[in-house]
Amino acid sequence: MKLDAITNSTRTATIVREISGIPDVDHVHGVAFDGELLWVATGPSLVALDPATGGVERTLHVAADAGTAFDGKYLYQLVDARIDKIDPTSGEVVSSIPAPGDGCGSGMAWAEGTLWVGQYDNRKILQVDPETGKVLRTLESNRFVTGVTWEHGELWHGTWEDEQSEIRRIDAETGEIRQSLRMPPGLIVAGLAADDEVFYCGGGNSGKLRIVERPTGDTA
Repeated sequence: MKLDAITNSTRTATIVREISGIPDVDHVHGVAFDGELLWVATGPSLVALDPATGGVERTLHVAADAGTAFDGKYLYQLVDARIDKIDPTSGEVVSSIPAPGDGCGSGMAWAEGTLWVGQYDNRKILQVDPETGKVLRTLESNRFVTGVTWEHGELWHGTWEDEQSEIRRIDAETGEIRQSLRMPPGLIVAGLAADDEVFYCGGGNSGKLRIVERPTGDTA
């Protein structure tokens, strides 16, 4: 299924604020929201932030060089050619599965019992069995895929190409692009997470998080 036509609307993203100056963080790769804390994949660690203040609440010293997801109990972290399942309290890696694409993963989200894994260079989003790593569904994009998130039954993902990033809402069944938020030129969307009102967008090698207003009402 190819994500090659925007069937609803494109608008400019509204950036509400930025979180910057996070101690010892110069890269933001993956982002997940557990309902209270933001988990940021920085490369050598997963850092939990207070989303209101940007203050560091916890640091897990685990490899974390791409997408991050949360299933309500455990964190999932893309690391090279595998996906680690991590206890967020202890930092213990409780299990691992092979990552699809042999290490080309970018973003990742948890939704309704499965993982959705973005592949940057391959321009794909894959639905994956979290127990085995088996690919259940493949969606193709017409741009590089970065962060992936799922909120209120909606699948969203970041894109990056020619110095332009977007946040796209897509139909998880058909792959059709329903809505797109265009970021200002040069502002990358790396990791992506969401809550009821905003997106949390990782800023790649800027070391920043950008909070973007999440549109409501346009759910066609």
